[in-house]
Amino acid sequence: MNTLQGRLVIASHNAGKVREIGELLAPLGVEAVSAATLGLDEPEETELTFVGNAALKARAAAKASGLRALADDSGLEVFALRGAPGIYSARWAGPEKDFRFAMERVWRELQELGATDLSARFVCVLAIAEPGGGVRSFEGEARGRVVWPPRGEQGFGYDPMFVPEGHERTFGEMSPQEKLPLTHRARAFEQLLAAYRG
Repeated sequence: MNTLQGRLVIASHNAGKVREIGELLAPLGVEAVSAATLGLDEPEETELTFVGNAALKARAAAKASGLRALADDSGLEVFALRGAPGIYSARWAGPEKDFRFAMERVWRELQELGATDLSARFVCVLAIAEPGGGVRSFEGEARGRVVWPPRGEQGFGYDPMFVPEGHERTFGEMSPQEKLPLTHRARAFEQLLAAYRG
């Protein structure tokens, strides 16, 4: 099926992420419902790539709900840290999801390396799973650099320490309307919308 209609489960318990995805899906007129709202469990992310984890989460939500499901696996890759935290971006924040702690770890590890290259990118892979098992995936990125100290109260996750290319303010200092078109998630959605608008 090449169109998205009806209800779509967003396979995430991250309220900020669900809100962004809902806004990005708005042009398709899809009714997005979160996995948390449906009481679905979060599967353990056992894959070693963004694509693998997105597909795993989408399949689990589609199977549990009987609905088409969309999952996002995303994270921050800092080049001087050989791509870390990468697929472990959320795990670096610990069980309390303390991203201040995660940002401090990124900066501490850069300082310990004596790194002068602060370039980084956010990566997002979206996977759509059908209840019958088929999966399609789409990838986007946002390049920029990390800064210290973190700046801004907007956004979520690592946003306060990430400055996108061509800008001087962090994602955390931008309004949602300003940030969203610049994000890795928006770029992945451009591909998804192109695939499903037909």
